[in-house]
Amino acid sequence: MSEWDKILREEWYSREEPDEILVNFANLLKNKNKKLRILDLGCGAGRHLIYMAKQTFEAHGTDISETGLRMTKERLEKQKLEAFLVKCDMKMLPYKDSCFDAVICLHAIYHQKLTGIQETIPEIRRILKKKGSVLINFLSKRTYSYGKGIEVEENTFVEEEGVERGVLHYFAGKEEIQHLFKNFKIASLELSEKEVEGKLRSRWIITATT
Repeated sequence: MSEWDKILREEWYSREEPDEILVNFANLLKNKNKKLRILDLGCGAGRHLIYMAKQTFEAHGTDISETGLRMTKERLEKQKLEAFLVKCDMKMLPYKDSCFDAVICLHAIYHQKLTGIQETIPEIRRILKKKGSVLINFLSKRTYSYGKGIEVEENTFVEEEGVERGVLHYFAGKEEIQHLFKNFKIASLELSEKEVEGKLRSRWIITATT
């Protein structure tokens, strides 16, 4: 059983309401075309994938966790929704070139080393159609957990306590993200910050097109 198979059983990771940034992104896409093919990369327990399926998009989801995919399937069936699920590593996506109109990847891509992220982003670009859209978030170095845990390489730490104990976290700066997405047209790159129980949670939100 992987770390994520355990983590996704926690209530916080199995909640159902989508992030506001995902809702706003979906509204922008709907203004273009309600029949777009969307991929949720690292879909977890499915809250964003399910929301996209409700919006009449052709929804696809991938994850490395069998637990997450099973939970997503059960929720889809309960709500009589359709989506296509695949278990895979986000660095090696089993899709042909230029087959998706948009890719979302929230709270997922930064759970790997920089080399993994550098392999994932070209895969995202490969499967996106021309003028395809992407929505991704990254942990900011301003977030409360930066520098905590075991440092495995620069800006990358493994948490030693809490629900995500044993999980990699990569923290990025603005210039690093701009470099990672140098082959995309960046539409927006903004910090989203809020305090939760006195702790600052800070993430970069990036939207871009091919």
